[in-house]
Amino acid sequence: MRNRIFMDRTIGAGPISVEEALSYSFTGPNLRAAGLDYDVRVMTPYSSYEDFEFAIPVGTNGDTYDRFMVRQQEMWESLSIIRQAIEKLDKISDKTTFHADVPEFYLPPKEDVYNTMEGLIWHFKIVMGETDIPKGEVYHAVEGANGELGFYLVSDGGRNPYRLHFRRPCFIYYQAYADMIRGNMLSDAILTLSSLNVIAGELDA
Repeated sequence: MRNRIFMDRTIGAGPISVEEALSYSFTGPNLRAAGLDYDVRVMTPYSSYEDFEFAIPVGTNGDTYDRFMVRQQEMWESLSIIRQAIEKLDKISDKTTFHADVPEFYLPPKEDVYNTMEGLIWHFKIVMGETDIPKGEVYHAVEGANGELGFYLVSDGGRNPYRLHFRRPCFIYYQAYADMIRGNMLSDAILTLSSLNVIAGELDA
């Protein structure tokens, strides 16, 4: 985006340094816009992301312009990943099953539920929550559109979680918002909040 009006309006608006971003626990495109190439899909690959080639766009100033440019470039990288995935799917002989053979975690097809005892049993056990979870705790994260979306689960060995907590990236970004706009123009506050892409639903938990 080389539009001079857009650049003049967004460059320098709502900046945050890498050090400040890390102190707030930024992740995702807002951290990458500040200059750090951290991406959960690369650091701790999941869902076969290690089998795809894609770049990690980064900025330099951590301002509104860099956040916009990083997100724009990430859309092109996402398109590249989709194209690679389609090519891989074309090479798969079995195009009907796309999950592991673990029936205790996948609802069986409806025709199996209606026509086989095994399908009915698995359906009942999953829906009614009759699968005991091993005692312990686990944290797993994925690279969401706004950053690291984490899930912390504690089990006491029963069928229901003892504790479940979500790491919501927007909740973290909003904590830094006041510092990012302090001393700037009021109109910059609107630009900055928009460029952070804060989702209000993540702020009330």
